[in-house]
Amino acid sequence: MADIAHANRIEPLSGRVGGAAGVSLTPAGAAYRVSLRVDPAAAKTVSKKLGLELPMTPKTSVQNDKGRLAAWLGPDEWLIIDENADPLKDLEKITTLHSAVDISHRNTAVLVSGNGARATVQSGCPQNLSDRVFPVGSATRTVMGKIEVVIIRTGEDDYRVECWRSFSDYAFILLSEAARDCLA
Repeated sequence: MADIAHANRIEPLSGRVGGAAGVSLTPAGAAYRVSLRVDPAAAKTVSKKLGLELPMTPKTSVQNDKGRLAAWLGPDEWLIIDENADPLKDLEKITTLHSAVDISHRNTAVLVSGNGARATVQSGCPQNLSDRVFPVGSATRTVMGKIEVVIIRTGEDDYRVECWRSFSDYAFILLSEAARDCLA
């Protein structure tokens, strides 16, 4: 009988360290990610299965006490991130018309934290990330430099920058350089 080879996925930014005084850049750990599309009228049904209330307000996110996060990306679109459990398992038996696509293999994230975090993320992003416009819990799909990202403000001085794995080096280097520039 033939031996079966098992591939161990290595996170694209594994081992990377970045930042500067007042800014820390950390590759996010492995996570399940699901692109969810569902009619907003059916969001309550889906929310119950996911264990969190899908945000219905544009550019917002919610997180439950188990670490599952849902970010509003459009009128019928959410990004679900969970480092512990696969959200698809919770959505399997829903009879409500929806689309749930596993994008765990496609995305990764950089966590940006510290008192210079906003300036670091803002340096490559055309959107206003000020406290008034982008408070804690905000989420947006935008561009950073030349790539599409999803930025989620997870704390007063904490941001999660989601990007495609193939662009992760670019994102990490851009954020590293921005962190150094924030010192000047």
